[in-house]
Amino acid sequence: MSAPGSRRQVIFAWMALLPFLALFAVFMVYPLIQSASLALNQTYGPDTRILVGSKNFELLMKDPVFWKAIRNTLVYTLGSLFIQLPLAFGLALVLNSRRLRGRSIYRLIFFSPQLMGLVFVSVLGALAFEKRAGLVNRSLAWLLQNEKLLEIDWLQAYIMPTLILISLWLYVGFNMIYFLAALQNVPASLLEAAEIDGAGPFNRLRHVILPAVKPVATFVVLLSMIGSLQLFELPYILLQGNGGPNNDGLTIVMYLYQNGFELGDLGYASAVGWALALMLIALALVQIRMVRKEEASA
Repeated sequence: MSAPGSRRQVIFAWMALLPFLALFAVFMVYPLIQSASLALNQTYGPDTRILVGSKNFELLMKDPVFWKAIRNTLVYTLGSLFIQLPLAFGLALVLNSRRLRGRSIYRLIFFSPQLMGLVFVSVLGALAFEKRAGLVNRSLAWLLQNEKLLEIDWLQAYIMPTLILISLWLYVGFNMIYFLAALQNVPASLLEAAEIDGAGPFNRLRHVILPAVKPVATFVVLLSMIGSLQLFELPYILLQGNGGPNNDGLTIVMYLYQNGFELGDLGYASAVGWALALMLIALALVQIRMVRKEEASA
């Protein structure tokens, strides 16, 4: 038989958890159940539903537009992983150097795009890559010493490279902060010992710095993958709500939005959302397994 004091502690603990549990049920559990229910129905607006079972998922697997959206999203994700993150890490290495003067100012400059917000950055990106008077075309004309203004239609002919370039400006400084924090936690004694042993800059980077920042790098990679797969605002604003020519700029979340809120088929949109959720879960599980495997072999 439990003592009255311990019973009061249990009651107090549940009372303390009650606000969180209520919010979790309202904003997480109920939407998930509702989304799963919608995915099994064909809807016409918020009120009309027809039960179709797994038909939405069957149509999804045969939908060429859905697979085009997946391909575009994966291309953007690969650009984030193999271009954006190495640049962020390299920038963090430079700004972590004690020989560099004004490091705090440079850090603020590179991080400042995050202070503007994604929508504002999207508007600036649209102006910068504008066909006739954009800053990018003007700069290229000046570099190439071309008297005539270049008129490269970036948002029509090179949609995905344009999205990746704008994302570099927006997120390189953001990821740089994570890498910079990890670099500042690398024990100075290890670096000094490696230098005394004759290790050059490359060997110190490979054998001391990279193993030390690996946990943070794993987190940043996972964060970048999740954010890239959820890409929506940037292409939506740049392409004025559509996927561009041949849907070359269409992403998974944009396709979900089009079906759910423009066409009114919330059931099919829910199926797209669950497909995206399964992709995110699968990627997270693969990465967790790889990390555990490396830790076990270490």
